[in-house]
Amino acid sequence: MRRTTAITVACMTAAALTVTACGRSADNGGSTAGQTGAAVSTGKATGTITVWAMGAEGDKLSTLTKDFEAANPGVKVQVTAIPWDAAHDKFTTAITAGKTPDVAMVGTTWMGEFASSDALDPTPAQVDKSAFFEGAQKTTEVNGTSYGIPWYVETRVLFYRTDLAKKAGYDAAPTDWQGLHDMAKAMQTKAGAQYGIGLQAGGEGSWQTLMPFAWSEGADLTKDGGKAYNFDSPPMLKATQYYQSFFTDGISNKSAPATPTTEPDFASGKVPMFISGPWMMSAVEKVGGAGFKDKYNVAPIPAGSAGSSSFVGGSNFVVFKNTKNRDTSWKFVQWLADPKVQAKWYTISTDLPSVKSAWQDPALAADKKLAVFGKQLETAKAPPSFPTWEQAVKGLDTELEKITKTGEDPAQGLKTAQQQAESIGTGL
Repeated sequence: MRRTTAITVACMTAAALTVTACGRSADNGGSTAGQTGAAVSTGKATGTITVWAMGAEGDKLSTLTKDFEAANPGVKVQVTAIPWDAAHDKFTTAITAGKTPDVAMVGTTWMGEFASSDALDPTPAQVDKSAFFEGAQKTTEVNGTSYGIPWYVETRVLFYRTDLAKKAGYDAAPTDWQGLHDMAKAMQTKAGAQYGIGLQAGGEGSWQTLMPFAWSEGADLTKDGGKAYNFDSPPMLKATQYYQSFFTDGISNKSAPATPTTEPDFASGKVPMFISGPWMMSAVEKVGGAGFKDKYNVAPIPAGSAGSSSFVGGSNFVVFKNTKNRDTSWKFVQWLADPKVQAKWYTISTDLPSVKSAWQDPALAADKKLAVFGKQLETAKAPPSFPTWEQAVKGLDTELEKITKTGEDPAQGLKTAQQQAESIGTGL
């Protein structure tokens, strides 16, 4: 959707990045497995740092950095806002020339590629990794080493029309797979919906809708100690068969338009259930008009045999190895992880905090719908930080389209996706 689509598109092109960063590098020839960055000094930050950030976040970040400058007199934070569609070329050129910024916002699926190019500085031990949601923290880790921090997060939950659910005979959201299938069908037969739930019928990014079910069934996208792809495991197969059933049973639209019509379809009741992220709350309320916020609710992903899980996305903040002011760069990144700063950033941007304790702030705690996202983040997971991830997952998206639209055997589709992924390799 709004944020992850931009990140995904940018990261697909980032797969071509193979250059080595100039400047300070690891003594072991660039391998940083299990490393911890050098300690950061105590005291006030000093000097000037350059920061790159993309999209709406880049446009709004200067509003926040004024507080860091006020707390550290004399410090200057120079923010450059970069359009998502220009970000890849700008980073590639900068890394090749050894002219990266000191600090930058990086999409979670960029991490494997950037770290493998030896461009990023390992996270110092002073950063408390346990403060973040576990799934978000994992997005910073490549080959056992953490780079940067999770800055903001997003996850996917189930949106459903409560008024139409009552017509269908339901007073609460489904809690398991069978319950979701039954409720979606009842939305058609009893509440007048054309389709019970909107699910993506393959194509770019469709793996993000499948994986909450797969993770809820205990799937792991890696094997061999996290060193290889694992697209055709039994849990993946079970989740894909379940996902396919919504299309074969006519509950989801296999001919959905390439440009989603989620908001108007949800507001009209044509498709009264879908799975998406927190940005969709304001989007559906805008289309639905006055009072619409009382006609829908959100709920965790219905549980499989391993419980409820979902996809965690968002963006991280990293320090580049060839920074001219490493000490202040890391102090700025640490400051971004302060719970109060995270809560203020939410009021500026509506980006959800990656620091768990920030969710206790009244700005977030008072919103019951938002609390569902916070609960889902406790078990949400991220894809592996393989440099080739975006390239390999294209094959899975392609097979999902065949599975949902033409009825391809899920076992065969996953086998094909796995073979393609193995031929590509992890890039590590």
